[in-house]
Amino acid sequence: MSVIEKLLLRIKQRGLRRTLGALWKRYVFAHRELLWMERDLVTPIAPNKLRPCEGLRRVDITEDNATAFSKYFGDRVQTMAELAAEGHTGHMYLDQDDHTVGFVWASARDYYDRHFYRCTFAVKPGEYFQFGAEIARPYFGSSLTVDAQTALWQVMAARGFEKVVDICDNANIQALKMHMRLGYQEQGRITHVYDLFGHWRFFRETRYSESRLEALRTPQRPVVTATAQA
Repeated sequence: MSVIEKLLLRIKQRGLRRTLGALWKRYVFAHRELLWMERDLVTPIAPNKLRPCEGLRRVDITEDNATAFSKYFGDRVQTMAELAAEGHTGHMYLDQDDHTVGFVWASARDYYDRHFYRCTFAVKPGEYFQFGAEIARPYFGSSLTVDAQTALWQVMAARGFEKVVDICDNANIQALKMHMRLGYQEQGRITHVYDLFGHWRFFRETRYSESRLEALRTPQRPVVTATAQA
């Protein structure tokens, strides 16, 4: 299939406006806002209705066992091995066939993300940086996302850490809602990532005071009371 044929197919599937927007962001200019979130490691999470997830084993990620990512995350095998070699703490969850179906990482020091954003995320004493949390599609809607994070919180708390911090793309509404359900709080700062002509990348940080996420909260239904008839 030629480049033109691929472009026409994408336009047919996604529409002209969305296709042009994606091409603009990829080859001309793109701006992403990464919101900083934080949470203590001891406050229980709120009850949820996620599907229970059973029969999985938690294993520490190492250079030697990164091949377990091949089935569901085949493009990440080398990256996972490199992160393990750098000394970061990684947990993966294996199904009965020893395939990785979910994972999450923690950095106990300033984290330089050379695989994706290509910038450094700094942490303060007593906190660690959490990144790379993902689950395979068959486990969407299950409790694995929550279970993986709470297990990591417990491990890091046992090592003396008091707080977890991470970043979340402001355009990723589902991830932002998940953070809110898990009790994360906004730090009031944003790391801006700018891509120019697909080759140059720039960063800056800004701060804000009012919540950026309030509109995402599920509105509570008003309490209806009966009115006495005269």
